[in-house]
Amino acid sequence: MSSDERFDDLEAELRALAGSLDVPAPPSEQVAAAVRARLETERAGLETERAGLETERAGLETERAGARGRRPARRWRTRRRVVAAVLVALVAVTAATPQGRQAVTAVLRYAGIELRLGGETPAPVPTPAPLPGEREVPAEEVAGQVAFPVRTLTALREPERVTVGDGGRVVSMFWPDGIRLDQFDGRMEPFFFKRLGAPFPEETEVDGVGGFWLRGSHPLGYITRVNGESVPLRQAGPTLIWQSGEVGHRLEGAPSMARAVELAGSLR
Repeated sequence: MSSDERFDDLEAELRALAGSLDVPAPPSEQVAAAVRARLETERAGLETERAGLETERAGLETERAGARGRRPARRWRTRRRVVAAVLVALVAVTAATPQGRQAVTAVLRYAGIELRLGGETPAPVPTPAPLPGEREVPAEEVAGQVAFPVRTLTALREPERVTVGDGGRVVSMFWPDGIRLDQFDGRMEPFFFKRLGAPFPEETEVDGVGGFWLRGSHPLGYITRVNGESVPLRQAGPTLIWQSGEVGHRLEGAPSMARAVELAGSLR
């Protein structure tokens, strides 16, 4: 049998089989509408369920954010109690005898600053020195040279100049009348150190965050990141220190604590 004959036989068999198949008629418009309605209902249910999940996730994010906000507050309250206790003890001992006023010292660390308290009145730094690697940069280029958010005091006009020091670890802004703001990563070991005789630091708050007001002139130094060497910088004026988020701040040159807190509260 030739291939054409075999093909003709197969076609005839298929035609015969087609006649015996029971093929359902196309669905009516009513059935199609019912199916579409069912699909729409199921889709609406899925959308409602997804919206509920999104709301639940947003609630969890809010709760986590609140927990993050509470943790620094709790840490600050604990630190404040410890610092206050140390300061009270120092005041009590140093006030007791002249020998105590000369001998007692303590080291407190807060917001990336090491405070060396008590002992003899420290000698002033005779010759000012810049931060390691300090250089002046345009204000609009600062953000690209540091690894932390940099802000400015909106209560004042634009700073006269801005510097970046120590490989981008410290940003300093300068205004007239000796106002200076240093910003640095407060999570790391201390960057600055201050030697204080008396009076001791005074507690205060900046936008609900704890800080310290250092009255009077005092030596300011910088602790290098390589071998821990202490580098004297200059004789600093009255200074407010605080930490916002993970960034440490020192605001120098305000005439009073109230004015310093006011300026610090404008940081944006």
